[in-house]
Amino acid sequence: MNLESALSQENVSAVNSDFIGPYTYDEFIEAARSFHGSPAPGLILGGYMLDEARRHLPEGTLFDAISETAWCLPDAVQMLTLCSIGNGWLKVKNLGVYALCLYDKYTGEGVRIRIDPRKLADWPEMESWFFKKKPKHEQDSAKLHAEIRKAGASVCSIESVHVKPEGLVKRSKGGITTCPICGDAYPGAFGAICRSCQGESPYSSRESGISSAHAPVPEGLRVVPISEAEGRAAVHDMTRIVPGESKGPEFRKDHNFSAGDICRLQLIGKNHIYVDAGDIPEGEWVHENEAAETFGRIMAGEGVLPAGPPKEGKSTLCAAHDGLLLTDLEMMTRFNLVPDVMVAARKSGSLVRKGARIAGTRAVPLFISRENFSRAVSSLDGDPLFRIVPLQKKKVGILITGDEVFNGLIDDKFESVITAKVQSLGSEVAYSVIRPDSREQIKEAATFLMKEGCDLLITTAGMSVDPDDVTRHGLVDAGATDLLYGAPVLPGAMLLLARIGNARIIGVPACALFFKTTSLDLVLPRVLAGVDITRRDLAALADGGYCMECKTCTFPKCPFGK
Repeated sequence: MNLESALSQENVSAVNSDFIGPYTYDEFIEAARSFHGSPAPGLILGGYMLDEARRHLPEGTLFDAISETAWCLPDAVQMLTLCSIGNGWLKVKNLGVYALCLYDKYTGEGVRIRIDPRKLADWPEMESWFFKKKPKHEQDSAKLHAEIRKAGASVCSIESVHVKPEGLVKRSKGGITTCPICGDAYPGAFGAICRSCQGESPYSSRESGISSAHAPVPEGLRVVPISEAEGRAAVHDMTRIVPGESKGPEFRKDHNFSAGDICRLQLIGKNHIYVDAGDIPEGEWVHENEAAETFGRIMAGEGVLPAGPPKEGKSTLCAAHDGLLLTDLEMMTRFNLVPDVMVAARKSGSLVRKGARIAGTRAVPLFISRENFSRAVSSLDGDPLFRIVPLQKKKVGILITGDEVFNGLIDDKFESVITAKVQSLGSEVAYSVIRPDSREQIKEAATFLMKEGCDLLITTAGMSVDPDDVTRHGLVDAGATDLLYGAPVLPGAMLLLARIGNARIIGVPACALFFKTTSLDLVLPRVLAGVDITRRDLAALADGGYCMECKTCTFPKCPFGK
């Protein structure tokens, strides 16, 4: 199907038929009243839009539909086609645009029709309704309906589109599971617990069939006074805290208590202890140590190692070598939504040294149910949760721009600043060149550095909105692609990221001369680690991206970038 040649902005029907699908106009009004509750203007116009879109599909096409609004238009689709929200052939992507797409459900080729605001000028009542220029009670309903009936789809524009592959995947609920918190059955693909218990419930209050203020304790785990502790074995590590001095296990799991241990138990505030009566149901419960060891082992990816056996029910993970910590944040959220388990970690994107502790995980109660243990393990399906990516040693070229520096009116300070940051991260500066605010000379300098084998080009200055600031234009002329300009970070909002071939480009705004720490310090480690940075990644820097400009800078031991 070749829709490109069949479509143009002018080929929407100029003459409107008095039929909408199989209905006459009056019949459609009544059908709309029955289906939708009222013959809403948007529903009637949606009927004309759907008819027009179908006219541009080849005869016999099996199509699905996408509505880009949740108002009225989806009901027009459901009234006039077999596509519905219930059978999954109609998808509502609420982009807030009054637009509709019909597409071949196998190839993804289709047509998109939308109300074109430019074409409403000749229809004053429709224009007023569409842009909500008047309250509903002030609208001339009869005139509005008359204009819609006469204009039909002529107020629309239509184009050919190709739906993304994920839009062609048949909808499936997958396996059904039971939420361990509320007891509802739901698709397991939604997460370890149902979406209501994740916080998406539309109800402010709800009676639940399952409620408990405390984690359940397995049968066979008994509580005895410490006077009966002698000859018993500790079922978990028992912690002693000396404020300001130490915190650690006073007794380890399986320690056999003697008479002399009674005073030590009292000193750490124990009057009762758990003992294993020998009849804990096998297979139904998982001890905190076993759970923590399993979680830590699954979470640890490349460059991450357990610090040792679980201690006090917690598994600690450490960096096996220097590098950049990367965390699957979606997976971490899924895991922490499971009842009775937790994991906490340093900020993803942090630079860590070999041996540094980066995360800790545990089961919250002494024994976790096998069901919740299995859910927690299942939430870690896929790549490991944590990995440490070593920084690559890059051949760095520095391109300093500015007439004032090139002509010697002021001394260059950028080279020393950038060189110090590059060297502190294990790379070396191979070339440093200064060029005036000339688009052509900046292009030539960037091309030269690339030919000399630089795989990281750091340009300085010329990033702001002044007409003389042409650095980024020169980089584009040199072949820069995947350009991202601007980051929600202060200082350093006018950051630039791009590529020329396989080489990475970082454009540093002039504020880096004044401030010790800027957006450059947040992105440079990621670039040296070979991590792709997207617009979404930059947007995420906004939370914590406002520097406090302390008189004594302690970065990275501060909130900036975290």
